[in-house]
Amino acid sequence: MRPDVSLAGLPLRPELVGEEPYGAPQLDVPVRLNVNENPYPPSTAVRAEMAEAVATHLLNRYPDREATRLRSALADYLGHGLDASRIWVANGSNEVMTHLLQAFGGPGRTVLSFTPTYSMYPEYARNTHTDYVTVPRLPDFTLDAATVLTAIEQHRPSVVVITTPNNPTGTTTALAVIEEVLAGTEAIVVVDEAYQEFAHRPEQTALTLLDRYGNLVVSRTMSKAFALAGGRVGYLAAAPAIVDACRIVRLPYHLSAQTQAVALVALAHATELLAQVDELRTTRDEMLVRLPQLGVEVIDSDANFCLFGPFADRHDVWQRLLDRGVLVRETGPAGWLRVSAGTAGETERFYTALVEVMEEIR
Repeated sequence: MRPDVSLAGLPLRPELVGEEPYGAPQLDVPVRLNVNENPYPPSTAVRAEMAEAVATHLLNRYPDREATRLRSALADYLGHGLDASRIWVANGSNEVMTHLLQAFGGPGRTVLSFTPTYSMYPEYARNTHTDYVTVPRLPDFTLDAATVLTAIEQHRPSVVVITTPNNPTGTTTALAVIEEVLAGTEAIVVVDEAYQEFAHRPEQTALTLLDRYGNLVVSRTMSKAFALAGGRVGYLAAAPAIVDACRIVRLPYHLSAQTQAVALVALAHATELLAQVDELRTTRDEMLVRLPQLGVEVIDSDANFCLFGPFADRHDVWQRLLDRGVLVRETGPAGWLRVSAGTAGETERFYTALVEVMEEIR
C-alpha cells in the first residue's frame, strides 16, 4: 500500500465510509457559546491545588485502574446511600456510554433513544456495532411513558436512553415517567443527567429510583457543573453488577492518575465550584424571557443552554452571529440554534449580535 494512500483507499469498515469526525466547531472567537461549557473556571487557589495533586503522581507508574478513591468521592457527592461499588467513572460521559454499549449492546442488539437528542448517541451505537433506533419526542420535546413503552414494545431494545434535561432542547422527563418505564421493561434504562445540576429542581433525579430498579443507570459528568470539561470525567451510578459489566469491557488503566487527581480536588471543593451553577441557572432563566422579546421562540429549558428559533435559514443566522464574534451551535431540529449560558458580558454580547441579525433578516 502506498504511504500517501487516501482515506478512501483504506480497507475501512463499511459503516464508516463517508463519515466525518464528530465535533462542534472550535473557533477562536471572542464569545464561544456553542458547547455548553461552564464559563467560570476554578479559582486560582483550586487550580494550584490541582497542579500540586497532579505533580505528586509519578508518570512511570500506572494509575489505580479501579479509580477507587474517585469512585468513593463521587458516591459521597451524589449521596442517596451510594458507595464505590455502585459508581463507575471514565473519560467523559462519552466513554461511560461506550462502556455500557460494549457491555449491553453489540451485534444483533438495539439501543433506543428519542429525538431530537444528543448527537453522539448514534456514534456510540455505530462504534459498538449496535443498531440505533429513534422515536420522536412529543411536539413540546418532552416524553410520556406511553411513547417510551410503545417504542420498547415495537423495537425490543437492550438499552434505552432517556436524556433529561435533554440536549439540545433542555426539556426534562418527569420521574413518574421514568419509574413507569423502568417497571415496564427489563432493558437497561440509561437516564442521562449530564445537566441535572442546572435543573430548577435538581433533587428530582433518577438517583432516587436506584434502590428499586436494578436495570437503571444514571449517567453524569463533571464537565458542566464542575467546570471540568478539560478534565474529561464522566461517571454513572447503578447496581454493582452493572458496574462490574463496565469493568469487564474497559481498557486497562483507562483513567489517568492525573485525571483522577484533578477530579478529587474538584470534588473536595464542590461547594465553591458549584456556586456558579446558581448564576448560570439565573442567566438561563433570563434567556428564556429575553429571547422572545428579541423576536424568536425559545424552548423552556432546565439545562445551561436554550434552543431558539425557528429560522428559515438557520445556517445564515449562525454565520451572521459568527461574523459578529459570537459562536453558537447549529444543532437540533431544523431551523433552530442552541446557545449556552455564558458570563454576563458574553451573554449581553450575544443579545446585541442577535438584535442586529434579526434586523438584517427581517
